[in-house]
Amino acid sequence: MDDKHQLRTRLRAARRDHVAALPDSVRGLILHRPPAPVAARVPEGSVVGLYHATPVEAPTLGYARWFYENGRHLALPWFADRAAPMTFRAWTDPYDLSDLEPGPWGALQPVATAAECEPAVAFVPLLGFTAAGHRLGQGGGHYDRWLADHPATLPIGLAWDIQHCESLPLEPHDRPLAAVVTPTRIYEEQD
Repeated sequence: MDDKHQLRTRLRAARRDHVAALPDSVRGLILHRPPAPVAARVPEGSVVGLYHATPVEAPTLGYARWFYENGRHLALPWFADRAAPMTFRAWTDPYDLSDLEPGPWGALQPVATAAECEPAVAFVPLLGFTAAGHRLGQGGGHYDRWLADHPATLPIGLAWDIQHCESLPLEPHDRPLAAVVTPTRIYEEQD
C-alpha cells in the first residue's frame, strides 16, 4: 500500500482525470438529487451539512437545492482562518450564492455573521473510500476532528465511482461513514 501522501497524490490525479473526461452535459446531471434511501435518512426540518464542491469533487449543489426545497436547513463548513477548527454555519439559499465568501483556502463558505449550527447529517468530501465506509480525506483532519466532537451527526460521503478503493490505511480516530453515494450506487455501513 502506498503511504498516505502517495495515495492522496494518486487518488487526486485519478479523480481529476475522471472528471475531465466527463462531458459537461453528463456532469450537470450527476448527483442532482439524493437517492430516496439517502433522503429518508435526513429528517424534514433538520440541518444538513454539505460542502461547496471544487470542480473535481463530487458535486453538492443539486443536493443542496433538493434539501432546501424539501424542508431541510443547510449549513457549510466555516473557518475563521487556517489554524481555526472547522464549524458549520447556516447557508440560507443555494440558488443565490451572495451569502457566501471565500474562506482561508479559497472555498466558498458562509459569511462570518451566519448562525453556527450542528448538522444532523453531514455530507463529507473525500479522496478515497472503501465499501465498508472508510474514508481518506485531504489530510487536514478537519472533518475527522469535527465528527469526533459530534458523534450524533450521521456522516455520508459523496464520491465518484473512480474513488472506490479496496482498502485504505486506517488510524484509531477514523470514523466510518454511514454511507457513500456515487453516481452509480450507494455503499451502506455494514451491519
